[in-house]
Amino acid sequence: MIEASPLFGKILIANRGEIALRVLRACKELGIATVAIHSTADEDAMHVRLADESVCVGPPQARDSYLNIPQILAACEITGADAVHPGYGFLSENARFAEILEAHNVAFIGPSAEHIRIMGDKIEAKRTAEKLGIPVVPGSDGGVSNEITARKVAAEIGYPVLIKAAAGGGGRGMKVARTPDEMPEALATARAEARSSFGDDAVYIEKYLGNPRHIEVQVMGDGQGGSVHLGERDCSLQRRHQKVWEEAPSPIIDGEARARIGGIVADAIATLGYSGAGTVEFLYENGEFYFIEMNTRLQVEHPVTEAITGIDLVIEQIRVAAGHKLSITQQDVAFDGHAIECRINAEDPRTFAASPGRISNYHPPGGLGVRVDSAVYQGYRIPPYYDSLIGKLIVHGRSRQECMMRLRRALDEFVIDGIKTTIPLFRDLVIDEDIAAGQYDIHWLEKRLSADAASDDRTG
Repeated sequence: MIEASPLFGKILIANRGEIALRVLRACKELGIATVAIHSTADEDAMHVRLADESVCVGPPQARDSYLNIPQILAACEITGADAVHPGYGFLSENARFAEILEAHNVAFIGPSAEHIRIMGDKIEAKRTAEKLGIPVVPGSDGGVSNEITARKVAAEIGYPVLIKAAAGGGGRGMKVARTPDEMPEALATARAEARSSFGDDAVYIEKYLGNPRHIEVQVMGDGQGGSVHLGERDCSLQRRHQKVWEEAPSPIIDGEARARIGGIVADAIATLGYSGAGTVEFLYENGEFYFIEMNTRLQVEHPVTEAITGIDLVIEQIRVAAGHKLSITQQDVAFDGHAIECRINAEDPRTFAASPGRISNYHPPGGLGVRVDSAVYQGYRIPPYYDSLIGKLIVHGRSRQECMMRLRRALDEFVIDGIKTTIPLFRDLVIDEDIAAGQYDIHWLEKRLSADAASDDRTG
């Protein structure tokens, strides 16, 4: 329910692209004034054009603009913004940023710095999850600092094992050791990647599951004892550990399993005193869930949850950050139909090389059950400095079959000329027999792309 009066006077949106526009729309529906920050490369961005005020915070490179905390804080002071929504990426899971805002009496629309810090450390997150009764993947009890310890842990849980950066994410600092002979190189490489990517070479070890699905549960807490789960999303179609296609509900999770794991995580975040949106991610194999991490922010794929629940997650985030209790209880959450999201990237659909440039023609699909979250427009020039995600196509239907047919139609309507995009990839996936049957795991897409590349080499 939309509040009759503003929850905050003015919200600064510390992000760019489609997520900045998504947050801006929620603010407008709540009657809250908005401030867009932008780099010099984003002067013509859609969120800048639509916001009530805008402030340039630096040159194109993210470290000098969207990650520039002093400049963002100055923008809050200049405009009188009393809250910041970080979106996802950039500073959304930066505990220090949340603390600095609090010290300057600016609300951070997200969880507490303490919870960001706990869940940002993969080792501490696993320990916390285990204490809260969430099932975890068998693995090391804390970090692994040397080869002797690594071999001992691997022998106890059994090969193959996965070595993961404690401060990691996005697939960096992650290596598989399938045999004892592979352990030295895998451990050294994982630690080196962790140090390079995160400034911290701490790693831990988990049992490597052969053919799991990636299932995540959307949760929301108000820090006042209220918590709900909003069902699961299946994010198993991935390339290099990056999600490509997400759907809700999962084709392989039944109502009983949904209620069981959803209840566990909702109870856990209530016990934790967690406030805001969060996603608890699992690997799922042979009927069992294994915790891998918790993201303490809004997810890229949140629209599929909104589609099947009718609940605006961003509005709920803003309400909770303003000190309100959740506007919903678990009994209010009802699941309706099926939704799929395709991440549209400015990339070559075969090589996945980035494809920045000017969009010469743009025509998004429409019709019943079709939503496009994008901040691009005809004539917009996609800068080369940021993530290649330029939009998300979200389709909802009464059943998965109807949803797939609607997605097929929407993809055929979608026109983005002037650059290369991943739309052709999704046109192939939506007619694939395995996808239609819901029979895929986290390795499926990588195998498919490798086979396609091999075929191209033979015919080229």
